[in-house]
Amino acid sequence: MPKAVKGVLVECDPSIKAIILKIDQPLHDYIVEDLDDQTLVIKEAKLPELKRKLDKVLADTQQMPDESGSDD
Repeated sequence: MPKAVKGVLVECDPSIKAIILKIDQPLHDYIVEDLDDQTLVIKEAKLPELKRKLDKVLADTQQMPDESGSDD
């Protein structure tokens, strides 16, 4: 018998979608359906966990400002 899964429609930039796909890749725990270049259906119960992982990845890749102090 088919099983229904509650999902949340997520629209984002292709670059963010690529990160989400990479996070989902090992276990396929988050994405229910990949609809197009900017739209995914995410498991509702996993959305908070996915947001935390996405925030961590974005924080890790964010560039730190140059602190050399050279304002010539």
